[in-house]
Amino acid sequence: MESVATAIARLGELAASPHVSALARAFADAGEELALVGGPVRDAFVGTAINDLDFATNARPDRILALVRPISSTQWDIGRAFGTIGALIDGHTVEITTYRSDAYDGATRKPVVEFGDTLEGDLLRRDFTVNAMALRLPEMKLIDPSGGIEDLMSRRLTTPGKPEVSFGDDPLRMMRAARFTSQLGFTVAEPTAVAMRDLAERISIVSAERIRDELSKLLLTARPRPGLELLVASGLAQHVLPELPALRLQVDEHHHHKDVYEHSLTVLDQAIALEEQRHAGAAPDLTLRLAALLHDIGKPATKRIEPGGLVTFHHHDVVGSKLAAKRLRELRFDKETITEVARLIELHLRFFGYTEGAWTDSAVRRYVRDAGGLLERLHILTRADVTTRNRRKANRLASAYDDLEERIATIAEQEELDAIRPDLDGEEIMKVLGLRPGPEVGRAYRFLLELRLNEGPLGAEEATRRLREWRASGSPA
Repeated sequence: MESVATAIARLGELAASPHVSALARAFADAGEELALVGGPVRDAFVGTAINDLDFATNARPDRILALVRPISSTQWDIGRAFGTIGALIDGHTVEITTYRSDAYDGATRKPVVEFGDTLEGDLLRRDFTVNAMALRLPEMKLIDPSGGIEDLMSRRLTTPGKPEVSFGDDPLRMMRAARFTSQLGFTVAEPTAVAMRDLAERISIVSAERIRDELSKLLLTARPRPGLELLVASGLAQHVLPELPALRLQVDEHHHHKDVYEHSLTVLDQAIALEEQRHAGAAPDLTLRLAALLHDIGKPATKRIEPGGLVTFHHHDVVGSKLAAKRLRELRFDKETITEVARLIELHLRFFGYTEGAWTDSAVRRYVRDAGGLLERLHILTRADVTTRNRRKANRLASAYDDLEERIATIAEQEELDAIRPDLDGEEIMKVLGLRPGPEVGRAYRFLLELRLNEGPLGAEEATRRLREWRASGSPA
């Protein structure tokens, strides 16, 4: 956390930059107010990079547009109904919004947009005190009507007004509290936490799309675990991702020291660490993180107590894959993300058969084929799924997976494994067998693909000979 003096110095440097100073001068010359608000001011104190610039003003949208046109190369007014005008100034994107004082009907999340007249009033309607600060420009005066600086220094999240009123107005703010817990490393003040527990059910009035976006932002933070734990503890997860709290009482037969809930959070932690280790500098992978979090959600439905007291979860990979797809569809995730997360969950146990006996080259090929473009993510998920405290067992599994990856690389180098196809394509099959397009061609193709997986590349001449023998043997083609 930066000192107040350091934060003000950072904000001063930002205010002196050409695009911000040009904007401040244009509004001041026109007799309008302008202030840098919210996240950029908070981030100056937190010490993180200041990226998106949000400004607030007493000017109405038409007036904002008129003032930014002469100093910007591009303008957009897609948010005009909510008082927001965007512009590109000196290559930097800025958004300027008219002061607001939204009102809510208490039954839905849709606000009645009302423009306000004061900066202080605009700030007090915001979600948390740490986001309710502003820097007046060009005066460079810090405005903090609700004690945001004190909460920043204490690493505390609280609302500018009564939390039950704030969360009642917009229940999504409760999920934002969880996200900021992870993103900023803050804790939620007790009155705010109590309000979250009391009002958790009201999250049901928020659209699935907004919940999806907030959950995604949480998962893409560097440490999602604290926020996820808050979602569960507050009762919010019961309404937005009920499969997660359902894991708390399920004992994992492979990890007796942890319940499945703790195991799943640990797998997510380890997947993120491996993601950063193997792909340093790359953007966080939402698909991988969703798969890591949800990989065991099939266990509650498949729990069985066998004779002798052994707890089993047979086929929880398949069941979990279907449950994950259903939940992600309800949260309005895109089709590609749903398909990929479900497939990773379905495949996440496949490797453990490798440790029980040496896989043939055919088995390795099938592993790669089944994973397809998800192979690297499957590598990370499978490695992350080892959370045992038995170091000997953990080392044995890691060594086995090292061996598998080496074999995949060796076979891939020999056979271009990432593009496994039969030695003859569909046109060639039809020519060899004298067929027209139809089901027979598909069956012949699958026969050649099995040969390719089992024996490796055959070459066109040998594949043609084997195909004719197969057809002559009476196998349906």
